[in-house]
Amino acid sequence: MFNNQGLVKSEFRAGLALVRVVESSVTALVYYQLGLFIPESQNLLLLFVPTVVVGVPLGAYLIRRLDAETFRRICMSFDAWVVGFGLSRVLIDLNLMESPWAYSVMAVTILIDAYLLYVFFTARKGLQSARTTIRIDIRGRCE
Repeated sequence: MFNNQGLVKSEFRAGLALVRVVESSVTALVYYQLGLFIPESQNLLLLFVPTVVVGVPLGAYLIRRLDAETFRRICMSFDAWVVGFGLSRVLIDLNLMESPWAYSVMAVTILIDAYLLYVFFTARKGLQSARTTIRIDIRGRCE
């Protein structure tokens, strides 16, 4: 929808971020009106609001300093760890696995993610070193 609208990259990102914030806020309000929040989750709101207030500007700062793909991989990595933890907790709550063993799901997630990050960063390092070693002079000869 936003593609080919004549927006520069930073304006596109800002517009997309604004849409996501509004979408999430409206969803939270609707969930609240429907009574889908339990008292425990309302107490977590006090924890989430400050982290969002700090996290959004920090993320904006980091995305300007880091390569976009590196930032994306780090965010996806964090998401994988959180999902692994959540899945472990669900397995415990549903009595499908005992407490120490349920966290093996999170441990496997972390191991797979660590391997994928290792592959990403080593491949990236190899590309950067290859770029610096191959130079073409003005006459088109490789050094």
